Amino acid sequence: MKSLTHSIGSLFQPIFKLFGWILAFFYGLIPNYGVAIVLLTIVIMGALTPFTIKSTKSMQAMQKLQPEIKKLQQKYKGPENRQILNEEMMKLYKEEGANPLGGCLPVLLQAPFLFILYSVIKGLANVVLQGKTLVAQPRYIPQSSTMYHNLVASHGQINVFGMDLNLKAFSAHSSFMAQVPFFVFVAVAVGLQYFQMAQLNNRSRKVGQPMPSQQQMMQRFPPIFFAYFYLIIPAAVVLYMIVSTGIRIITQDLMFRSGISNPQKNGVRSVEKELPAAAQSKETKDDQKPSTIKPQAQSRSKAKRKRKER
Repeated sequence: MKSLTHSIGSLFQPIFKLFGWILAFFYGLIPNYGVAIVLLTIVIMGALTPFTIKSTKSMQAMQKLQPEIKKLQQKYKGPENRQILNEEMMKLYKEEGANPLGGCLPVLLQAPFLFILYSVIKGLANVVLQGKTLVAQPRYIPQSSTMYHNLVASHGQINVFGMDLNLKAFSAHSSFMAQVPFFVFVAVAVGLQYFQMAQLNNRSRKVGQPMPSQQQMMQRFPPIFFAYFYLIIPAAVVLYMIVSTGIRIITQDLMFRSGISNPQKNGVRSVEKELPAAAQSKETKDDQKPSTIKPQAQSRSKAKRKRKER
């Protein structure tokens, strides 16, 4: 097992050093570990944003296809029609450009970065016993960097506003109050994930494509799993998840506002364009009516006056 772990670690060494160099670079610009992690997260999410957009579009397309999927399920009931049902559904997905697993793409892409960042953070806080003294020997960052010297001076503590971001929620803290910020980090990370799902569901209802209740129930479980995960990883990695989820929320909001992920955008626009034209034509007709009626009324009033004079 140790040999396998060592082999995997050796394989990822260049990647760890790359991310460590980026962290040290940002720390050199702004000497704050939290800011350096946030800036690194922005760089990572910048690379992942195209996949986030693709995933959001795929989820919207899947919701749009729910009525058609139900029709196919009703048409091909029973185990004897299972193969035909699968073929028809795959054909439907292909025609509409939908991917049933598209919504899982961001989670799958996050996994390698979580592993890399976790390993880099543990490397930054690496300490070794020299005689009877623990000495910090940060790994994966240049020894000439400001971050390296500050980590050695702090004995491997990644201090940000009184928090050691290398610690976990249930690490050996000096007091219970020292643990509170770590639990707040976990609560914020989980809350943002639920907010992101609510954002998608609300958008679907607005465009008339509510998400099936079964799918909504399935959405509630991943954040619960991640809540446990956040409790056993360093706070620095939880900070990464908070920022990355926030960026995804902003990305989705911009997509919704611009109409990129709205499957009914063109249809709605065409209706909106037709309404003013119809209203305008009606107003034109109404304006034309008085011009035809008014001369007739004037001629009748003149005839009445002539009869009275006679």
